[in-house]
Amino acid sequence: MTLFRLDASILPASSASRQLGDLVEAEWSAAHPTSPVVRRDLAADPVPATAWRDAVQGGFTPEEARTPEQREAIALAHRLADELRDADALLFTVPLYNYGVSQHVKTWFDLVYTVPGVDPQGTDLRGKPATLVTVLGGNYDPGTPKEGWDHSTGWLRRVFEDVWGLDLRVVHRPFTLVGVNPALDAFTETAAALQRTAESDAVRSGRELADLRGRRSA
Repeated sequence: MTLFRLDASILPASSASRQLGDLVEAEWSAAHPTSPVVRRDLAADPVPATAWRDAVQGGFTPEEARTPEQREAIALAHRLADELRDADALLFTVPLYNYGVSQHVKTWFDLVYTVPGVDPQGTDLRGKPATLVTVLGGNYDPGTPKEGWDHSTGWLRRVFEDVWGLDLRVVHRPFTLVGVNPALDAFTETAAALQRTAESDAVRSGRELADLRGRRSA
């Protein structure tokens, strides 16, 4: 059994999303101590921005006429897709950047999405258990002054749940910039409570991933 983990934070030493992901992974590994964790760090090793273009163009080009760049992009797309298909459970840790989806994650998704089986008609990932950890520097929840400014979480849920059909859990932590940005000092207690909730959700999600896999293997 294998856990696939994707991280996207560009600040790994202080990453709130990675810290929550560590809690999820710890529960998985406690239940499956000999099972490998396959890692994909999109900040340390980003997918080339031209890969999606080359893979799409290569898909409309006879194999013998493809450029070296097109061949390389198509091969990379299949390697990335296989990481998802070969895993028993999936973990994604993705922060909100500038109110939208991390460019590293969007580039990765677009490239993987070119592969048959994980494309619009694909079913290779349906029902696979997964956790999405998403963190936000501010708070964009309903009722807040910037409600609706988070254009990442909704998109990620749509492509993971509705497009790929993953059995998805979401660990969500707002206000990670409290204590960093003095303008948010008034929300210190709220942020601490939200952090505790997110950490509890991460632990529970890790246990559920491990339990789901155990039941599927029974």
